[in-house]
Amino acid sequence: MKPDTRRETVAGPAGAIECAIDEPADGVMARGVAVLCHPHPQFGGTMDNKVVQTLARAFVQLGYRAVRFNFRGVGGSAGAWDEGRGEIDDALAVIAAQRAAAPGLPLALGGFSFGGYVAANAADRLAATDAVQRLVLVGPATSRFA
Repeated sequence: MKPDTRRETVAGPAGAIECAIDEPADGVMARGVAVLCHPHPQFGGTMDNKVVQTLARAFVQLGYRAVRFNFRGVGGSAGAWDEGRGEIDDALAVIAAQRAAAPGLPLALGGFSFGGYVAANAADRLAATDAVQRLVLVGPATSRFA
């Protein structure tokens, strides 16, 4: 992504979750946080997927902090593939960490393909809290994981 992309880890249910965080332009306060989910890890999906990076870039241009992360067992994230269940829990852990780091900022969730499935399910789990203000799904997987 950008040369100033910040890398950090978040504690997740299966261990450390690797994250890449991009901030709005220097001197611009973030107007929200966007947590973005990548395609299916069993088919090569990572947080560095070009569609996920494009989503991150778009959110940064809109003034959001963009947070991409690798699901369990991908890149520097601990754990192993959990057929979608654990991956939703990973997303919820990243969301919780970002909400703690930036309380009060609006939350957007986004995802591509399998990541769209994860983002939609995470939004559903958080529906009672009104935490999610925006949901952006690009080619979401629906039938196989519904």
